[in-house]
Amino acid sequence: MTLPAGERGATRIADRVVAKIAAQAAREALRGAGSGVRGAAVRGASASASGEDEVGPPYADVTVHDDIVRVRVAVELGYPSDIGAQCGAVRRRIAERVKALAGMDVPEVAVTVERLHSVHTGAAGRERVR
Repeated sequence: MTLPAGERGATRIADRVVAKIAAQAAREALRGAGSGVRGAAVRGASASASGEDEVGPPYADVTVHDDIVRVRVAVELGYPSDIGAQCGAVRRRIAERVKALAGMDVPEVAVTVERLHSVHTGAAGRERVR
């Protein structure tokens, strides 16, 4: 005997899994052939607040409610570059990957550019460019 769909239950995808999908999608977007970014990094907006190491794999913050996901991701980009295009690519890639892999809609992706890495400073480290 088969139960009707409404009585069978549902599969719930953990928020941390959705966040990992979003972070990987952001990484893919920044490494994409058309991004023109070398060495770009992605880091979650709350990575330092949560005590996680700021260097390492990308992190994304997500809010999930009824199969609708809102994503916040912070990026570090190379400069000079088309920052708007890169942020747009990150938004699009996150929305399409979360939809494809988790079956959830992503109406909002907030991308924060936390740092720009200038090609003019090269190996000078994390100094400010004037």
